[in-house]
Amino acid sequence: MHLERIQSALREAGIDVWLFYDHHGRDPLAYRILGMEPGAHVTRRWFYVVPASGEPQKLVHRIETMRLDSLPGSRSEYSTWQELETGLAAMLSGAATIAMQYSPRNSIPAVGLVDAGTVEMVRSLGKEVVSSADLVSQFEAVLTDAQIDSHFAAQKKVDAVLEATWKEMGSRVRGSGTNEFAMVEFISDGFRREGLVWEHGPNVSCGANAADSHYEPESGNSRPILDGDFMLIDLWAKLPDPEAVYYDITWTGVVGREPTEREWSIFNTVRSARDAAISRVQQAFAARQPIRGCDADDAAREVIRAAGYGEWFTHRTGHNIGIDIHGAGAHLDNLETHDVRLILPNTCFSVEPGIYFPGEFGVRSEVNMMTWAGRAEVTGRIQTDLVRI
Repeated sequence: MHLERIQSALREAGIDVWLFYDHHGRDPLAYRILGMEPGAHVTRRWFYVVPASGEPQKLVHRIETMRLDSLPGSRSEYSTWQELETGLAAMLSGAATIAMQYSPRNSIPAVGLVDAGTVEMVRSLGKEVVSSADLVSQFEAVLTDAQIDSHFAAQKKVDAVLEATWKEMGSRVRGSGTNEFAMVEFISDGFRREGLVWEHGPNVSCGANAADSHYEPESGNSRPILDGDFMLIDLWAKLPDPEAVYYDITWTGVVGREPTEREWSIFNTVRSARDAAISRVQQAFAARQPIRGCDADDAAREVIRAAGYGEWFTHRTGHNIGIDIHGAGAHLDNLETHDVRLILPNTCFSVEPGIYFPGEFGVRSEVNMMTWAGRAEVTGRIQTDLVRI
């Protein structure tokens, strides 16, 4: 647990207390931020109060008194609900603003982990409950130098596998033939040779399947890849270190022909939207001005709406990337959620606008960005034209 860092962050944010709470393992963020062992058998509620200054305090049930023993601070115990509420009131005495894993109107569901009744109880003590969302980002999304290096190492390997995949796809189409799932297996074999690990996927989408942004081919439903097809490949992987950071990209192309005028127009719109979001982030970091995830989403979405395709851009512009493919920092989102979390220095995220026409084809162009104080950059290759396969 990084007590000094947590208290410094609270003072900087002007928040009196960060109140951590769990019951039956409902808040994995608390366990990670506090450095506790995940997966513990938690059958009774516990509370852990970290003040902006001073000693932390614990409140645990008498049959699970050991639950917070790994953490610093004094301990109180309860058995009855009345003792719980009295003990919590005592621990919060003198504090006015209380940060919790709470999101107003549940605008950021990944942070809204505390149940409404517990928030009501804290408010009934005369406290103002504020969201811990930006605090969580500081401890969950900000990367170490070693983690940043791991992302760039994965980037080189994944980019090489993608390049080999395009070549192999063309060779197979002009030879004995291939299908989506066969190319997924080719990518997976490439990842294994490069010493990478990944979650489900990757994804190779042919023709109309590219219009399904969460399509995943399987051996039994895989579509043949033929001359004239439109292709989308989405792939992600990282080094086999639990603290390593993912690299996650999407490219599109056409098989054995030149793009149609419509395909080129849609790709150009998506590319322009992607570049608008990239530019918006880069300008903010260069000027050392704050930027929220929703602001970057707006920059991309405005381009697609202006081109008349707003209804076909059906997902957020990007997501935070960390040791999990979808990390706990700010997402580039003002569609699915209103993500007002700040994009912090030393964080990584995707920029991946898309336009999808069900039954026809879809275009998505995904890059990753890394930020530092005063600058932000795309971490890998940037697609500027549809690939000719």
